Amino acid sequence: MAPPKAAKATGKRSEYQDKDKPSQIRFSNITAAKAVADAIRTSLGPRGMDKMIQAANGDVTITNDGATILKEMQVLHPAAKMLVEVSKAQDVEAGDGTTSVTVLAGSLLDSSSKLLSKGMHPTTISESFQKASSKAVEILETMVTPLELSDRESLLKSASTALNSKVVSQNSNILSPIAVDAVLKVINPAVADNVDLKDIKIVKKLGGTVEDTELIDGLVFNQKLSSAGGPSKIEKAKIGLIQFCVSAPKTDMENQVIVSDYTQMDRVLKEERNYILNIIKQVKKAGCTVLLIQKSILRDAVSDLALHFLAKMKIMVVKDIEREDIEFVCKTLGCRPIASLDHFIPENLGTADLVEEVPVGTDKIVKITGIANPGKTVTVLIRGSNKLVLEEADRSLHDALCVIRCLVKKKALIAGGGAPEIELSLRLMEYSNTLAGIEQYCFRAFAEALEVIPYTLAENAGLNPIATVTELRNRHAKGEKTAGINVRKGAITNILEENVVQPLLVSTSAISLAAECTRCILKIDDMVNTTR
Repeated sequence: MAPPKAAKATGKRSEYQDKDKPSQIRFSNITAAKAVADAIRTSLGPRGMDKMIQAANGDVTITNDGATILKEMQVLHPAAKMLVEVSKAQDVEAGDGTTSVTVLAGSLLDSSSKLLSKGMHPTTISESFQKASSKAVEILETMVTPLELSDRESLLKSASTALNSKVVSQNSNILSPIAVDAVLKVINPAVADNVDLKDIKIVKKLGGTVEDTELIDGLVFNQKLSSAGGPSKIEKAKIGLIQFCVSAPKTDMENQVIVSDYTQMDRVLKEERNYILNIIKQVKKAGCTVLLIQKSILRDAVSDLALHFLAKMKIMVVKDIEREDIEFVCKTLGCRPIASLDHFIPENLGTADLVEEVPVGTDKIVKITGIANPGKTVTVLIRGSNKLVLEEADRSLHDALCVIRCLVKKKALIAGGGAPEIELSLRLMEYSNTLAGIEQYCFRAFAEALEVIPYTLAENAGLNPIATVTELRNRHAKGEKTAGINVRKGAITNILEENVVQPLLVSTSAISLAAECTRCILKIDDMVNTTR
């Protein structure tokens, strides 16, 4: 596509004439970024399509989460990469609305390219867009419904709205309560103003269906029990978490021990046996009945001989606990990680009512429940009939958790279904009439660009986009602030009655980030390649 020619100077001083190269660079950047936005535009909203992404190693991902699609896409153009970064930023900030922010940025770039071809200076457009986005956030804040964290019903509505656009939308009645309860269990609703999602551990297990997903008030380990012949169920358990190995010491990588006769060999074996027995006696002495062992790289975390002794002593063993899970395990069980044998004392152990091995599908997991003094953590066990569904259920649940986190950060809800965008568009149009000069033009362009969200929602739902958006605009002009596109009925209704709500933070963050990205791309007038 040939970039439109920069405006020609026609004797009028008011018109800005761009030099040829910067103009071409700018239009090339805008075209590249718009191409990325158009690629994921079809996956916006509850009727959006899914994308199948095939990685170089043959792995397939099915998703319609904007951030995931863009992360997996191999985007080469530097300006298009900025859109990928924007969706990442939205994912970190709000967790939802990653598709919306990219589509919005694409639409703003489209508007700015029209303004550029009219001969406006990029800096003027950039500054006006900045003011317009601040004004938009201001207007959004006047449209909110305040929310209390004790209002479980509203939290469920927002989580369901976030899940409705996902592959697993038919299971939103199961996943929404899980997301809400998980967040409410790890915070104190009276004083909390943020949620650490690391306190919610998600364990994925193949088999069953998404409906079998459950919230577990305790701990779940993906591993099977290691002790052959040991107990598989222990009540009133004392749990120790060790970070040292229960196996014979090894020499360093380069060193070798040469044993010349059998007596020495026997002595080595006897020493090994005594060394392991000493460790296990100490474990038994502290009253420990369940032993969790951190994964070891250099040597076996626990040897077969040690497992045999531990099984004899009726001590349950779970090995290969990942290093990054240690903090979560300690917080949940109220125990301390034990790095050396001298510290293996009863005070460092955690207690739980029940530790048992439970069969799940074709595999087994270890479940710890009834923890004596639990930390504020929960575990969600996600099930799925195949790997693709399992991965998508995990991403969808993460989005739902992020939506609840947004509501904890900023306790305010707004309508969904394209209602806030149309309302903003109208309000900004009205406000632009009070401005003078080029700024008025830019504000209008910004207001028109916001209509891309309802337009795309209607398009993806198979409605006539122009007729739908025009009717929506008329309804808002008559003062129906919460009129939105009802995708299920294919008509325009009061969207709050349909329980389609979203957190304020998702929309404000999307508008600010999209405007910021557009400004960055507009300000670029040359691209320099370095050799290094």
